[in-house]
Amino acid sequence: MQEANNQIAEQTLTWVRTFIVEHNICPFAKRELEGGNVRVEVVRSKKVDVALEELITEVEWLNEHPETETTLLVFPSLFKSFDHYLDYVELAESLLVELGYEGIYQLATFHPDYCFADAEPEDAANYTNRSPYAMVHLLREESVEKAIAFYGDTAQIPERNIAHLTALGSNTAEKLLQRCLK
Repeated sequence: MQEANNQIAEQTLTWVRTFIVEHNICPFAKRELEGGNVRVEVVRSKKVDVALEELITEVEWLNEHPETETTLLVFPSLFKSFDHYLDYVELAESLLVELGYEGIYQLATFHPDYCFADAEPEDAANYTNRSPYAMVHLLREESVEKAIAFYGDTAQIPERNIAHLTALGSNTAEKLLQRCLK
């Protein structure tokens, strides 16, 4: 099992390097990746309530390890359905608020079938949030605010990503995503 988890973690990091960083989907990712500040945790739970417990366990781990900037919590088997995944995200965000972590941590969401509410499933723009596996990205809110202050106008990032991915096309974006799994 550990070997399979290591493979999933490596595939996830390959996606971050070869897609997120190389295509500048997130201009903040390269620094953290190169600095070794990104943690990848593979969660094998098959129940949503256990996945929520795993999320809080990871938040507590981050609380105790301030040298780690961010965690990708990867669910390789639990959220095959994008709608089921969105239900989990809603519960996870509510739980973070309930436990007093609002303003301390935030979630970014990624799924192999990610589809924005106003987009068609085949729209290339969806690839900004498509990943090899369902995952939530736990970010430290304070670090996000510092990165935004340093970067400046972050409103242009989604627009640039949409234009870039539209120019690439869905077929090319899908091939890039699948390449991470090899």
